[in-house]
Amino acid sequence: MVSIKDIAKKAGVSISTVSYALNGSNKVTDETRSKILVIAKELNYVPNAAARTLKKRESRILGVFLTDFSGDVYGDLLTGMKAICNAQGYDLIVCSGKQSHRMLPERMIDGAIILDHTFSSEELMQYADRGHKIVVLDRELKHPNINQVLLDNKAGATLAMEYLIEHGHKKIYVVTGPEGSFDSVQRLKAVRQVAERQADVEWIEIVGDFEKSGGERAADHIIQTYDGPAAVFCLNDEMAIGLCDRFADSELEIGKQIDVIGFDHIELTNYVQPKLASIDYSKRKWGALAAEQLIKIIAGEPVDHERIYVTLVEGESVTGPNSAQVRLTMPNANERAVSY
Repeated sequence: MVSIKDIAKKAGVSISTVSYALNGSNKVTDETRSKILVIAKELNYVPNAAARTLKKRESRILGVFLTDFSGDVYGDLLTGMKAICNAQGYDLIVCSGKQSHRMLPERMIDGAIILDHTFSSEELMQYADRGHKIVVLDRELKHPNINQVLLDNKAGATLAMEYLIEHGHKKIYVVTGPEGSFDSVQRLKAVRQVAERQADVEWIEIVGDFEKSGGERAADHIIQTYDGPAAVFCLNDEMAIGLCDRFADSELEIGKQIDVIGFDHIELTNYVQPKLASIDYSKRKWGALAAEQLIKIIAGEPVDHERIYVTLVEGESVTGPNSAQVRLTMPNANERAVSY
C-alpha cells in the first residue's frame, strides 16, 4: 500500500510537506502542491482513513447499531437519522452483529446510536467511561456520555389495553415480543399494571417474537382454544398482521368474534381489512431526535433525555364483544343483512 513516505521520496520533499499538500494547507506553494498531487495520482495513493481519524480524533461518521434490518419501523427511523446527519455534515453507517462493536473502541465512528440488544449495558457503560458518545433507544442508562431517546412504550400499551376494555372486553390475549426486548418488556409491564386494576378482566399471555410468524402461531393457539368473544393485543404490528392473515383462513372474523390491536402503526396496517387499530408515533422524528442528541453530545453541548410520545389510531378491527354475540346467534342466511 502506497504511503506518504513513498510520495515524499519520489517528490524529493519531506513527509510533512506531502501531508500539507494532501490536506490543502497553505504552508506549501501551489507549484509544490500540484507536483505532489500528480505523484500521488501516479502511485494510486489512497488516504488511510483510520490514521486520519486518530490524528484528527474525528471521522465525521455516526454509527447506528440495529439487531436486524427487517420490519417497516427501521426504514423511517433511518430516514430521520440520515436527514439530520446530512444537514450537520455527518455521514451515517448502519451496523449489525458482534464484530461491528469494535467500531466504537477503535474510533472508526464519532458516536453511536444503539437499538441492538447484542450490546450489553455493561459493555456500553465501559465505552462511555472511555469517553465514547452514545445515544440509546432500547434501554435506560445513566452516564454523562450516554443520552436516552426512548419510545413511550408504557403509555402506548396502556392506551391499547384501555381501548379494548372500554369496548367491553373481559378476555384479552397479549402476544409478546422476543425475550430480552426492551420494548416488549416495557409494554408488557404496562399491560400487567392495567390488568391488576381490572379484576374482572382475564388476560392471557402468548409468547411472540415481533415477527409475522409469531402472530400466525398466536392465531393458531387462539383458534384451537376459542370459546367466546375475545380481543388480542399484539405488541407490534408485524405480529398483528400475521395474526389477521391466519384468522382470514378460519371461521373467526376480525372485528366480529375477535378484536385486534397492534403497536407501531406501520404503513402496511392501512391496507389490512378491516383496518387495524394500532399505537402510532413518528419513526422519523425518533430517528432525527436520536441523531440530533448524539451530535450535541459530541460537540459538548448539554442535553436532556427525550421521550417519543404515542397516540391511538382507531380501526374497524376493534368493535367490542357485543357484535360478536349478535353474529354468533344469527342464522347463516341473514348474517350479511345484520348491521353491527
